[in-house]
Amino acid sequence: MIRVDGLSVRYGNIPALMDISLSIQEGECVLITGPSGCGKSTLARVLCGLIPHAIPAQVEGRVEVDGLDTLTQPIPQVAQKIGMVFQRPASQLFHLRVEDEVAFGPRNLGLAEEEVQRRTEWALRATGMYDLRADKPSALSGGQKQCVAIAAALAMRTRVLVLDEPTASLDVPNTRRVMEALAALRAEHGITIILIEHRLADAAQLAGRVILMEEGRILADGIPQEVFADRQLRLRLGLRRPSDEPAVSWETLIRANGSHPAEGQPLLELQNVSAGFNGHAIIKEIQLTLYPGEFAALVGDNGAGKSTLAMVAAGLIKPQAGLVRFDGGTRPRAGLDVALLFQDPQEQLFTDSVEEEVTFAPKNYDRYDPALQEQILQEADLWGLRQRRPMAISAGQQQRTTLAACLSLRPRLLILDEPTLGQDWGHLQRLMDYLKRLNEQGTTILLISHDYKLVHHYARRIILLRDGRIEQIGKIQDTPFHNMVPEAKDEAVDA
Repeated sequence: MIRVDGLSVRYGNIPALMDISLSIQEGECVLITGPSGCGKSTLARVLCGLIPHAIPAQVEGRVEVDGLDTLTQPIPQVAQKIGMVFQRPASQLFHLRVEDEVAFGPRNLGLAEEEVQRRTEWALRATGMYDLRADKPSALSGGQKQCVAIAAALAMRTRVLVLDEPTASLDVPNTRRVMEALAALRAEHGITIILIEHRLADAAQLAGRVILMEEGRILADGIPQEVFADRQLRLRLGLRRPSDEPAVSWETLIRANGSHPAEGQPLLELQNVSAGFNGHAIIKEIQLTLYPGEFAALVGDNGAGKSTLAMVAAGLIKPQAGLVRFDGGTRPRAGLDVALLFQDPQEQLFTDSVEEEVTFAPKNYDRYDPALQEQILQEADLWGLRQRRPMAISAGQQQRTTLAACLSLRPRLLILDEPTLGQDWGHLQRLMDYLKRLNEQGTTILLISHDYKLVHHYARRIILLRDGRIEQIGKIQDTPFHNMVPEAKDEAVDA
């Protein structure tokens, strides 16, 4: 089905892939993983024809998908053979209704309208988006946009389906739905599936084969149990250890009466706050207080309102009702008092180099400290990339660049909205350990994530949001995999 011989890709003088050769049989499900920036997404873009037809690059070697040479055939021809879901779902959504987005591909294949509707409904139900089929994709949460992009790819039923971090922004129910849909497509239609993932637990259960990459090369290729059995290799590459532990709901992991500082002046207060867009309230009657030095986590399913709450807390949108008080009464100054890392790093990148991105705000506010900026770049593992263009690096590296830029002003409150995109556990743990040190020095941190292990490892208080309202605040239950977290100091934790 897929054959790659001697593939090398360079972006200018920068190598991305070096002498890659592999073959994938029809109906296989293959997991491709490796450290951030190792070339996984570049390989995916070559397979689907974006490189070299839409993304400039120097390419050597040969790539065939179902007998079609993707390096010479036009993208419309390749798109009939292979479908792809990108890391940034917003980049492939353009319709005004969710249903039209999903139906667009099948209609362009010239299928009968009855078949288009059948595929569209199946894909929407498989991804949990059927009830939102009349909504605008642009108005959805990041996780919901991801589900729409996946549904659109599923509806095409191409011979090959490539998904680049499909679960990065998904909650447990939607992750389960997507994996079940992929398994059904493979069983019923023999579709070949390629999963590119850092969160390995669900992907490793679906895949019968894993390809491990490092610095543009294939390091290992075999069944997951054998490839992931090498503990030293996992540690060196910063990979998580796949776990058979079933995912469970947040309610089962939160213990009531969560720790809450009883003394001192609150840093941020949301008093009976409702907020949203176009007159529609997404969060309702929120009562929330954060204190200096807290490390809290805001969790909940896709579409619960977490990102909206974050934007209100960061001073980026005004509440429709209620008050937001920072440090005793003032409105928070975006960037200075409160910094927000968005889900999509490209929404915050606009300069010509990584270093300029990180130093832009401090220089404009006359707070530039060369030693601090170098420390931040080093901690984010960006020092060697500091002269690179932000739009020419991987999504994980872009995410670290935006986080470094957020840290450059040393805000008193840092909000991280799904910081796991494109991150292997090694880079993520290094960054989070640095943030933990800043937290110990007084920086307040609010982490928004679907990643159980990340929340368990770092947060001391959990806030559960459901349907725009705070449903529960508490501490973490002592669960079996919570007890395994101390191993993260010398071994990657479970996915």
